Amino acid sequence: MLAPMAQSHSQPELPGMIESADDGDRPSITEVNGTVARFEMAYNPNPDERFVFGPPIWQRLPSLLFLGFGAAVGGAALLAHTGSSNTALYRFIVAENRTPLVFVIVLAAIATFIRSGLRGVVVTRDGVETRSLSMGFPRVKKFSWPQIDRIILDKEDVLFELWNGTYERLPKVREGEKLTDLLERVAIGRGRQVTRLDRKR
Repeated sequence: MLAPMAQSHSQPELPGMIESADDGDRPSITEVNGTVARFEMAYNPNPDERFVFGPPIWQRLPSLLFLGFGAAVGGAALLAHTGSSNTALYRFIVAENRTPLVFVIVLAAIATFIRSGLRGVVVTRDGVETRSLSMGFPRVKKFSWPQIDRIILDKEDVLFELWNGTYERLPKVREGEKLTDLLERVAIGRGRQVTRLDRKR
């Protein structure tokens, strides 16, 4: 009886883990992950969304103080008109006819407070709008996303590099960090170049 001959099967060669030098052209895993993470940050607002950032409190402090002064003057005038005619307050305001001056002070205080709140930045799907005061008058600038080549961001500061090679610094706002984070996400979603200075080591 012949014993069955054991046939030896050669193991097929497996492809090597390290391939040719062509791998040098392939993006690294960190580059791929960085690209994915960057696209995850992208945000495209809805057409009806408006993100409004008002001025910081220190810019509104003078108008707040003036508003407080106007309120005090107005309250004193009200007491003078409703109180006794024997008081010094009545004689100073009513008898000496200073009521029109009180109205001027109160209205000026209210107008100054409202005007101080017109500063700020508005971010929309179509672009960025800046509001400032020039010689006491409101001034509005609008930048569409195609006009912006690059956005340079610090912790709370924003600088636009425009298509014509000029630069535009955005005014200070009350929530500067939220503004820079929002601009970064929207700019990435709109295909704009973003440089963050506060994240460099």
